[in-house]
Amino acid sequence: MQKNTLSSSFYAYLSRLRWIKRWGLKRNAHDENVMEHSWEVAVIAHTLALIKNRYFGGQVDANAVATAALYHDVTEVITGDLPTPIKYHSDAISAAYKQIEKQAEIELLNLLPTALRADFQVLIQQDKMSAEAIQLIKAADKISAYLKCQAELKAGNREFETAAEQLALKIGQSEQAEVIFFMQTFAPSCGLTLDGLMKTY
Repeated sequence: MQKNTLSSSFYAYLSRLRWIKRWGLKRNAHDENVMEHSWEVAVIAHTLALIKNRYFGGQVDANAVATAALYHDVTEVITGDLPTPIKYHSDAISAAYKQIEKQAEIELLNLLPTALRADFQVLIQQDKMSAEAIQLIKAADKISAYLKCQAELKAGNREFETAAEQLALKIGQSEQAEVIFFMQTFAPSCGLTLDGLMKTY
């Protein structure tokens, strides 16, 4: 077998997502990093896609959505996590940050061996993804953030009150039937203690 002489730092970069903290402007009772957040968003997005297919006539590739969701914040290994209040503070800042994200996507793709780049484009570059996948991932991202806020409030941290209210309003106004289904079916039990969960069996 021929020895592989290719060298790439792509996964070395990705492994550093565990050191990037989210919610940097707020005091956190429980720290959350981008790596664990990405896993949660992937799991929620996968479930949303399956709900859409089974209950609302969707024909989404749930596995492809979950994989793309795993990579949805991968550019933050270069840009860091820019808190939402700053990211959307003005149209100019939002537009500038989108350009930074696009450049970070390209730089990460360029770290890969050439033969793999096309495979990763649909995972890393948002403009290569389907509109349906992006919609599901964004919804999952909001749900993940909402659950984080609820966990912080349960820990007695009022720092997340406004964020929780804003996210609850946005999710409640969603026109995605799968989002409403998820929130009604799965979200309520997320606030239970382990003992409370055990009693539901």
